Amino acid sequence: QVQLIESGGGLVQAGDSLRLSCAASGRPFNWFAMGWFRQAPGKEREFVADIDTTGSYTYYSDSVKGRFTISRDNAKKTAYLQMNSLTPEDTAVYYCAADRPFSGVPTTTASLYDVWGQGTQVTVSS
Repeated sequence: QVQLIESGGGLVQAGDSLRLSCAASGRPFNWFAMGWFRQAPGKEREFVADIDTTGSYTYYSDSVKGRFTISRDNAKKTAYLQMNSLTPEDTAVYYCAADRPFSGVPTTTASLYDVWGQGTQVTVSS
């Protein structure tokens, strides 16, 4: 199993940037495709971005495409979510998640991810 801890959330103004980190421990990090999801109050958990085990494949939701960048550093066992041009609509708890080991192309379906971090709050004021 792998354990995940997110960090980097905070309170920012519209137009600002934040970088979230997801530090992994346990099983080899390069076994797992990774995803970022978010959940706003009263809403369902929403897919944000995912990345394959090598970092060569990434995929984004339409709502963040062009503003957010997912990446990973397997040597540091960390995944990142660079968020630029933030808007109040980006306010949510952000979660990183690890897909099943050796699962291939990552999925956008939250229920298929095996392991989740505790989440980090991102609040964007207008």
